Amino acid sequence: MKLILLGPPGAGKGTQATRLTEKFGIPQLSTGDMLRAAVKAGTPVGQQAKAVMDSGGLVSDEIVVGIIADRMEEPDARKGFILDGFPRTVAQAEALDAMLAKKGMKLDSIVELKVDENALLARIENRARETVAAGGTVRADDNPEAFKKRLEAYRVQTAPVSDYYASKGVLKVIDGMAPIDAVTKALDKALGV
Repeated sequence: MKLILLGPPGAGKGTQATRLTEKFGIPQLSTGDMLRAAVKAGTPVGQQAKAVMDSGGLVSDEIVVGIIADRMEEPDARKGFILDGFPRTVAQAEALDAMLAKKGMKLDSIVELKVDENALLARIENRARETVAAGGTVRADDNPEAFKKRLEAYRVQTAPVSDYYASKGVLKVIDGMAPIDAVTKALDKALGV
């Protein structure tokens, strides 16, 4: 199963990806983790990424897609994988499609967890209050202002990726506002499992 999970921050992608990883025995591929691993391993693409990162630049889509392509070759990803947080832009989606075509592969599913942004913001505010009440520390990106910025960045850069896949007729949309188990059940149905 080769799958992309789309949706704004807080939509539940991580929770659902964890469940899918356990169910199918496939890895969740995080571009950040993959970049760090490629740099540490000293792969050719990792060396390119390190040079860019060391100079303070942003790693190009070409390098990120190269790292994903390398990661797909590892034994644990041969049965499939879940991309969460990638592609973030339409250009990345197009580059991913081209890379998969070169490998003779295609995605099995692209699923978007559709959510109400106002309800998401209320969720984040509530989670922050509960964390403080329990004596914990609120994550820097879990405060309402930071979360609003993350949502805005998502709307501008990443939401068009959903339109890209929808225009190809391959996007499946699930109500991400449903209870977690109901989302899992709807996801299973969308994936035909």
